[in-house]
Amino acid sequence: MPKTIRNQYYKKLTYENLMEAHKKSRKGKGYRKEIIQFNLKQEEYILWLYEELKNKTYKHGGYTEFYVTEPKKRKIEKSRYIDRIVHRWVVDNFLEPAFVPQFISTSYACIKEKGMHKAAIYVQNSMKHCKHKWNEYYILKMDIAKYFDNINKNILLKILKRKIQDKDLLWLINKILYAQKREKGLEIGNYTSQMFANIYLNEIDQYIKQQLKVKYYCRYLDDSVLMVKTKKEAKEILEKIRIFLKQNLELDLNKKTQIFKSKQGVNFCGYKINEYRMKIRDKGKRKLKKKIKHLKNQIKQRNLTSKEAKKYLAGHMGYIKYANTNNLLNKLFYNN
Repeated sequence: MPKTIRNQYYKKLTYENLMEAHKKSRKGKGYRKEIIQFNLKQEEYILWLYEELKNKTYKHGGYTEFYVTEPKKRKIEKSRYIDRIVHRWVVDNFLEPAFVPQFISTSYACIKEKGMHKAAIYVQNSMKHCKHKWNEYYILKMDIAKYFDNINKNILLKILKRKIQDKDLLWLINKILYAQKREKGLEIGNYTSQMFANIYLNEIDQYIKQQLKVKYYCRYLDDSVLMVKTKKEAKEILEKIRIFLKQNLELDLNKKTQIFKSKQGVNFCGYKINEYRMKIRDKGKRKLKKKIKHLKNQIKQRNLTSKEAKKYLAGHMGYIKYANTNNLLNKLFYNN
């Protein structure tokens, strides 16, 4: 895709592209009532959506609100399924090809072939380099305060407009961004929100890499880690980052932001990391133990088969395999 998006909206607006967005949106969720109903008349619905977007009569629908408690309590705003198809179409055809190539290589969240495990591995490898280079060094761990709630949509739109000069696409992005008619806060649950959040914090990524010239830096959504030689350097960089975030993005760092000596290691992406070990944090162990205990009881009561139980643990097992777990798995699965 060219550096600037111009006259692409109608070129990408095809029945085939919208159908592809529908197929990707329903993947793994075909059992849900709303998707079953959509599938019954999918050709008609996609044609209707195509005409709405073509004639610019499309209106983003409302949201269903609910809360999740893992990993922490958060409000989720769920849009209509047909709107989620539009979100997918916008990300896949415009935002991802235009913006992701501009991201720094150590931005790991919500990007293909990246993810939290690779972010954790990068941090550990960087710690090894720093240990070899400096022996002792300092780690700055940063966390944005209530990130999704504090994203300023007007600032985000200005960032998007630097690259998007297609008035038709901007019309649709406005429909999505301001569907809730508020200036601050992205809707957790929108497929576009993940990409918008990455685009927003790419501003600080570029500042840290290009202006502050920090070599060892990694970000996973609103959590980030950097490593420098001295505590003085870490403090100076932290102050500059605070100022940049406040002045340019209207964001603040929360109280979890700290500077550590290298020997203390760092908690990042669910792991306790040092140069030689990557351990699962105690919180993660407790959660896993609770899950396994529940599944064992379900199997004993014949509510689940062992094969079905393994499916529920797939995400946990992917998380565990990157850590130095010693005999953890044996204790969890074979000790009562």
